[in-house]
Amino acid sequence: MKKMKYKLIITIFLNLVFLNYSYSQEEERPIREYTLTIEKQAVNFTGKEVMGMTVNGSIPGPTLEFTEGEQAVIHVINKMEVETSVHWHGILLPNFQDGVPYLTTPPIKPGTTFTYEFPIKQSGTYWYHSHTMLQEQSGVFGSIVIQPKEKILDYDKELVLMLSDWTNEKPKDVMRTLKRGSEWYGIKKGTSTPLNQVISRGALGAQIDFWRQRMEGADIADIYYSAFLVNGKQLAEYPDFKPGEKVRLRIIDGSSSTQFWMTFGGETPLLVSADGLDVEPVKRNKTFIAIAETYDFIVTIPQSGKLEFRAMAQDGSGTALAYLGSGEILPAPLVEKPDKIAMMQEMAKMKMKMGAHAIKFQPKKDERYEMKEEYGMKMDGMEMDHSKMEMPKDSMKMDHSKMDHSKMNMPEDSPKMDHSKMDMNSEPRQMEGMGMNSEYTYDYLKSPEKTSYPKDIPVTEILLNLTGNMNRYIWSLNGVPLSETDNIKIKGNEVTRITLNNLTMMHHPMHLHGHFFRVINKNGEYSPLKHTVNVPPMEEVTIEFYGDAYGDWFFHCHVLYHMMGGMARVFSYETPRDPRMEEYPVSKIMNEANHFYTWGTADVASHMAELNLTSSNLRNQFNVMAEYGWNQNLEVEVTYERYLHDYLRIFGGVNVENETEDSLDEIETTAIAGIRYLTPYLFNLDVRIDSKLRPQIGLEREIMIFPRTLVFGMIEYQADFGLVDDLPTGIDYGDELTWNAGLEYFLSKNFSLMASYDNRFGAGGGMSIRF
Repeated sequence: MKKMKYKLIITIFLNLVFLNYSYSQEEERPIREYTLTIEKQAVNFTGKEVMGMTVNGSIPGPTLEFTEGEQAVIHVINKMEVETSVHWHGILLPNFQDGVPYLTTPPIKPGTTFTYEFPIKQSGTYWYHSHTMLQEQSGVFGSIVIQPKEKILDYDKELVLMLSDWTNEKPKDVMRTLKRGSEWYGIKKGTSTPLNQVISRGALGAQIDFWRQRMEGADIADIYYSAFLVNGKQLAEYPDFKPGEKVRLRIIDGSSSTQFWMTFGGETPLLVSADGLDVEPVKRNKTFIAIAETYDFIVTIPQSGKLEFRAMAQDGSGTALAYLGSGEILPAPLVEKPDKIAMMQEMAKMKMKMGAHAIKFQPKKDERYEMKEEYGMKMDGMEMDHSKMEMPKDSMKMDHSKMDHSKMNMPEDSPKMDHSKMDMNSEPRQMEGMGMNSEYTYDYLKSPEKTSYPKDIPVTEILLNLTGNMNRYIWSLNGVPLSETDNIKIKGNEVTRITLNNLTMMHHPMHLHGHFFRVINKNGEYSPLKHTVNVPPMEEVTIEFYGDAYGDWFFHCHVLYHMMGGMARVFSYETPRDPRMEEYPVSKIMNEANHFYTWGTADVASHMAELNLTSSNLRNQFNVMAEYGWNQNLEVEVTYERYLHDYLRIFGGVNVENETEDSLDEIETTAIAGIRYLTPYLFNLDVRIDSKLRPQIGLEREIMIFPRTLVFGMIEYQADFGLVDDLPTGIDYGDELTWNAGLEYFLSKNFSLMASYDNRFGAGGGMSIRF
């Protein structure tokens, strides 16, 4: 009771201090005021009118302009029938104003207005976006430009270029498609790698190695997009710039899940700023921009012709263009499209372990556990096997000043590390890459001033493995999704150093709210400060920050669908929660990635009909399967599954089928229970027993053999020596073998042609419908 009383007193005191500070700042600072209205409106980016979410009637929303030293007052009006929110990405502000609903800021209810107020303590290029479910994909985002008190850089004019991706689908339908494991987006984009292409390139061995690790192949981007946009246009033109003018381009990647290669026509541009902060100017024409990053370039308008800005989607599936000036086009260099089959071959040669788990056997909160990952972290050529290190659950905090290294259970043959000679407070070493992702380093970014911390400041180290499961589209950190974890505790007045170890095939742009962090690169003490860092596949990046921004802050992958798949954490300084948030439970944001998604397939063919329904969240899945052969063979099965691990689940349910072949006169109903397991090489294994004690084993698999064509097959064997009442021995020693094989040809996302042979129903063909 005393503890609660002291916490309440501290909370009241902190809020009085904050309110007094806010009022004093409002008196001293000039106020810059905006009103943003969010509503649903019909939009058309591709020749097809669909419903989007606009900010002040447009996508993207308006640019908010400030000058360093002002006080921002922003009224956000919600004219939708659902909640919304706005997060001020990269802005250093009070925790309550950060805009993550239910964590730091109240959600904006339908028909209400919320006013954000915060001091502008920085300058640079930033942006804002909704942090409610998938609304960012629908259009709730815009740019922020903050001018410094004194202009330092030499340029004549400036222009914001907001990059984004657009889908005509509802974002929830996109997520449902990803969850069901459909191949359609790769087929539609032309980026799939069917078996015929793999074989023709001599990459069958690499493909088999990927299958062995339960992966279909190298992946770059998940979603098919109808368009890629610059300031809401596939081609944006700015003819008013005059020859010889120097223009500061403030480029923001406001996409939901697309990263771009940027190139420029004309003279090589000068990169002057990253994530809003100045860097040592460097000439650079080909630059990778990850989701949520911002880069500022100074370009010179050509004396004759117009400068082309080209942003190619990372997987080569589309391009957004902008032209500055007038006359003939000075084309930007083309970036070669990635070769996914070559990537597979290279990874197979390097013997990489891939396919890190997205969910493991569910840990209990507040308990210690051992990392089950098999994957080590490479440090200067030595392999640290973290699977043998017992660490605190999830956060993997490593306080080297207190760690007893003699108690670490290291493999006998592992290289020895003399930690007594390592200065853990010195400048951390740059992690060595594996040679695959040299184009994605940040070595070209150098801070104009030293960013390192004094050596006497304590350092706490955290290892975060970036983990995921493409088959179920679940993403996590250290194999634990957001809804199953505790907060990561951050110590105030200390340096927190985080190693981000990417064990997946995808790029992950990781963003920490409320902070800038050092991204350790070859520039050492002059390593740049950023708020978002891209971690390439199978690589490591080390970041660090000084703990002085008290409160709870969101940390997540900025691929929207990865965040909503579970790749997020809350970094907590363990300070009292703002009393204004008492009626908004944190569990609401923690469980966003644990929603149920439901999908189904219906086959209607000349020899049979089949219906499959699935409803699934992280751990639970419900299945309904019904098939009927026109020769009067019926089977219906309803099961509940519980995922214990990415690849292993237990299930129970009811099976109904006809007892006599080609007759529905006798229907048998049995209870069933068993396990289902995704084996190496991507076979789905089903082992069960029914209420008559009859065991059954089944295997099924599908493979894309041509760009739109899948082959599939299934075999089941039931040993029918269960209990039978009407036999003298009480036991029937019969058995049953069921199998089928077929082809499916994709016509569209929702329709396919199919043909198959089933030893119960015979041969036939028809239509497959996905919904």
